[in-house]
Amino acid sequence: MATSPKVDHIEQLVTPLLVAHGLSLYDVELAGPALRVLVDGPHGVDLGVLSQVSTELSTALDRADPIPDRYTLEVSSPGLERPLRRPWHFAAAVGRRARLKTRPGQAGERRIEGEVVGADDDAVTVAVGPDLEQRRVPYDQIERAQVVFDWGPSADSGRSKPKPGTRRPARKANAT
Repeated sequence: MATSPKVDHIEQLVTPLLVAHGLSLYDVELAGPALRVLVDGPHGVDLGVLSQVSTELSTALDRADPIPDRYTLEVSSPGLERPLRRPWHFAAAVGRRARLKTRPGQAGERRIEGEVVGADDDAVTVAVGPDLEQRRVPYDQIERAQVVFDWGPSADSGRSKPKPGTRRPARKANAT
């Protein structure tokens, strides 16, 4: 999961600005006409800080001009279901649930979901299935990966649903 020299340059430009705000750089992604800068803080990132940082990053990038073509700058938090692209992202996700999709042509299932149980410089290890079989996946075989946040039961999960062909009784209005 190597980065390009252009992305490395952008990281060097934006990191000091983020540190000045008590933030850290989570990731930089240059995808077509979009430059995505994901920032994180010890207690998350609020919209006011994101707005201020976005303006400062835009000014710094305009001055340095690391991307000669037109692009759209997107500055945001990585979110709860954050992408996993770098070895340290996977290491930080140990003990959490993740979803991976491998590149075409790799052995085994392309879609993997399970608990991240280990990560080193070359691969991530995920415990999958009911028997928690450990599967080691080299980073260069991963097309994309993200943390899976457990949103809990749905809002209506506690309500019973009528069987097909039956009706719920009408509710009686309370007389006052």
